[in-house]
Amino acid sequence: MSKLTHINAAGEAHMVDVSAKAETVREARAEAFVTMNSQTLEMIVTGQHHKGDVFATARIAGIQAAKRTWELIPLCHPLLLSHLEVKLEAQTAQSRVRIESVCRLSGKTGVEMEALTAASVAALTIYDMCKAVQKDMVIGPLRLLEKSGGKSGDFKVASYD
Repeated sequence: MSKLTHINAAGEAHMVDVSAKAETVREARAEAFVTMNSQTLEMIVTGQHHKGDVFATARIAGIQAAKRTWELIPLCHPLLLSHLEVKLEAQTAQSRVRIESVCRLSGKTGVEMEALTAASVAALTIYDMCKAVQKDMVIGPLRLLEKSGGKSGDFKVASYD
């Protein structure tokens, strides 16, 4: 098991110094789900939701959140993302929305937290917009699907669709 990089020799949390690291292209992909009643999902899909386009709002929220990850998570570096995408898909058979985010940059540190933040805030936005019609929606799971670039190499979950 690798050692924790955000803990110094004294056991204190600190921001990792990336100044000596090489710039590489780094990409991360994450997903989250919001499970709800079929009636709630139908309202979203048909555009009948009284608050407007739920998917468009969630997409913008996810993008904005990824760009501000460094302000939300204390030890993250501010990053200049070169690509950021948030995709939303209604999965009617499971009565849920699947959110997938992709973040990319050329830099000295990874973008896993930005991808996870984008997916989670998009999910929270769906919840916020739909809570008036359903309060018992479930958010999760949230997970990193894959990442590439950097010293730690590539990672990909065993399977995902």
